[in-house]
Amino acid sequence: MDARNKIELLAPARDAEVGKEAIYHGADAVYIGGPKFGARVAAGNSLEDIESLCRVAHTYYAKVYVALNTILTDSELEEAETLVKRLYEIGVDGLIVQDLGITQLALPPIALHASTQMDTRTPEKARFLQDVGFQQIVIARESSLEQIRAIASATYVRLEAFVHGALCVGYSGQCYLSCALTGRSANRGACAQLCRLPYRLTDADGHCYSNGKHLLSLRDMNLSDSLPELLEAGVSSLKIEGRLKDVEYVKNVTAYYRTKLDTILGTDKQYQRSSSGKSSFSFVPDLEKSFNRGFTDYFFYGRKKNITSFDTPKSQGEKLGIVSSVGRNYFDVDTEKKLSNGDGLCFVNPSGQFEGIKANRVDGRRVFPLSMPKLKVGTVLRRNFDAEFEKLLSKESAERKIAVRFLVRLNEAEVLLSVTDEDGIEASFSARYEFQEAKNVAMAENTIKQQLGKTGNTVFSVVGVKVETNRPCFFPSSVVAGWRRKLVELLLEKREQERTVCDVAFPSSDCSYEESELDFRANAYNKKAVEFYRQHGVGHIDPAFETGTVTGEVELMLCKHCIRYSLGACLKTKDAGRLPGPLFLVDPNNNRVRLEFDCKACQMKVMGRVKKGIR
Repeated sequence: MDARNKIELLAPARDAEVGKEAIYHGADAVYIGGPKFGARVAAGNSLEDIESLCRVAHTYYAKVYVALNTILTDSELEEAETLVKRLYEIGVDGLIVQDLGITQLALPPIALHASTQMDTRTPEKARFLQDVGFQQIVIARESSLEQIRAIASATYVRLEAFVHGALCVGYSGQCYLSCALTGRSANRGACAQLCRLPYRLTDADGHCYSNGKHLLSLRDMNLSDSLPELLEAGVSSLKIEGRLKDVEYVKNVTAYYRTKLDTILGTDKQYQRSSSGKSSFSFVPDLEKSFNRGFTDYFFYGRKKNITSFDTPKSQGEKLGIVSSVGRNYFDVDTEKKLSNGDGLCFVNPSGQFEGIKANRVDGRRVFPLSMPKLKVGTVLRRNFDAEFEKLLSKESAERKIAVRFLVRLNEAEVLLSVTDEDGIEASFSARYEFQEAKNVAMAENTIKQQLGKTGNTVFSVVGVKVETNRPCFFPSSVVAGWRRKLVELLLEKREQERTVCDVAFPSSDCSYEESELDFRANAYNKKAVEFYRQHGVGHIDPAFETGTVTGEVELMLCKHCIRYSLGACLKTKDAGRLPGPLFLVDPNNNRVRLEFDCKACQMKVMGRVKKGIR
């Protein structure tokens, strides 16, 4: 089978416990931050915790990837090299990296994945990363279906694409806005998320066209209805964003995509799941009930206007209904959905501001809030915290079991026992026994089946027990239970022996990079990264932005999102005059950046200068 046809649902893990829940709820792989050097500094984890996650994941042949995707200083390279060796030793299946200098270290044979921070959006870039040795490549989130198909046609490496979660408004790895204005580098894992701030949109004279809107804030990605197209295009790893998300979010979203994906895999036999076991849930997954800013398929099917979340960067949740009446300390909601004490509701007020309401007490469709907001009849309400749903998710909410079948053969002198799992892995042993003829044949056989079928709190689920004998025998329940325990133990050992480990040394290659000169956007922050580029034919490499050597007005962010387009003033249309240029964004701290529009490429550039020292 083509390696791309082994499909992987890849879920985020803030910590090991969240990662384990992702596995139980159906993930084929999880990605997690290590002790250092991850692009989410608030999501670091100890080696001991990651090792415990690996043990759980590997039981189901699921994988654990560690995000080591910041750019490194020269002084950090030795520590990073030591860390990679330890991650390999504890069983990590792959590393997600941005810094190409890592490829020049003395690495163990561990798979390297090209992070989304590498900004892979062309077939040429993907083919280069494949040829130098990356085992999996994360495609830029802005990619359309046609662009993904083009990348897949030019490569054979496994391709990973985001299907759900928060969107960076700038091309990943190419955003320096946070670094320039606050000194906090996104490429070093410390993004200040300035894209979620409210901005004023002005002209050169300070005339304001929009005030207080979150003009760089996007909705959240949701490609759950496009999974067949993604697989057909050549994507083999479907990635859920959210390494800072809580466990309830990860449970719900992972379960939702697992259910959708299983339906596809059950009908299209060209694809195969990349891990074992079937998950069952104590709740009905629903994407709208977890954190979301509203959903978009982004640019998957081309440019659309409804990709932004201008009113708020906060969660908007699910549409609930409209306010039907307002009292002194309550309001009624016209909705078919059940309301609960503790629900979080929200709405956009007449001033265009986003407001939240805590439902202190609910009586049917009547809500008594903690504090009464100024509401009008007809106001659209959304629910961004479903108290009952969250209560379900706060408990044990999934079970994942690997299907097995037992076979018992009885002859004159011994019993031959075997168990075979859904992956075709078999464990067996034989036992001597004293022949004791069964007085009740049906009862004796049923005792064997009942005892072998009790897998209890193991990872296995028995889907069949077959007993073959010409001379029915009786065995005490305790004897059969002992056989079962031994078979389960042997099968777990056999599964570990048969588990595929990707021991692949990163090769030394002489293929040429697509450009011969690189500016600061190559993110070459250390001598090893420079060495990598020189080995692949690049003659001139500027130091990374984070070195503090960049001066003057430069491109701080490159976006496929265009403010003009979203506000109905695209320069390619007759409505361009609605927003006469040049245009600027001014943040709450009065930092001003200039907007530049590349209409040929259909991109927006955010131009600015370095304001603070970099850290």
